Amino acid sequence: MSIFVSEPGRPIGTRLPESFRARRVDDVTELTEGHAINLSHSEATDAEFQQAANSGRHRALEEYGAAAAGEPRAERAYLPVSMICSPALYSIPAASTISDAMALMEEHGVHHLVITAEDNIAGLVDLRWLLDWLHRNRANAFNQNLVHVELPAFLTASPETDAHQLARLMLAHQLNAALVVGPDGKASGIVTSTDYLRLYASANRHEGSV
Repeated sequence: MSIFVSEPGRPIGTRLPESFRARRVDDVTELTEGHAINLSHSEATDAEFQQAANSGRHRALEEYGAAAAGEPRAERAYLPVSMICSPALYSIPAASTISDAMALMEEHGVHHLVITAEDNIAGLVDLRWLLDWLHRNRANAFNQNLVHVELPAFLTASPETDAHQLARLMLAHQLNAALVVGPDGKASGIVTSTDYLRLYASANRHEGSV
């Protein structure tokens, strides 16, 4: 159930950590939870999920889904990020320009792009970061190639990562998205702060209708 951080850097080769590639982000301790996690919400535990995952991730997700059926997702003690992430991903080669990236975002109505270098994951950028970079680098900024730009840090998580834990790490690192990476080292989805807003807003509507 790994979560990793990749430090800022230029998009040269892969920026995935070892195993997807290098260092694990430990549990966030600087944040204080508003209330304790209620383990009674779900019969499926992280340990049970991990044991099932050893015999195949899809089977594990099915077993988790069966055990947690009927519970609001936001209230489940353990919620795999694969159940809330979006599979819709758009990528652009590092040789492209800032202008190309902005145009691709506008064309598809998205706020995040995966930057690739020789088909490897080399970075993750959002529209807010691009606009800030343009503001700080005015001269010929639109024509600057991404390969010459130091891209921001980004989080990567595996599909079975606990979504609640990932949310705490996103807050701690002040990042509004994380890239979901499958066992093959390829990006399989993205989870954003908007996904969490939908998740918890849905739970609140459910409580209000009771």
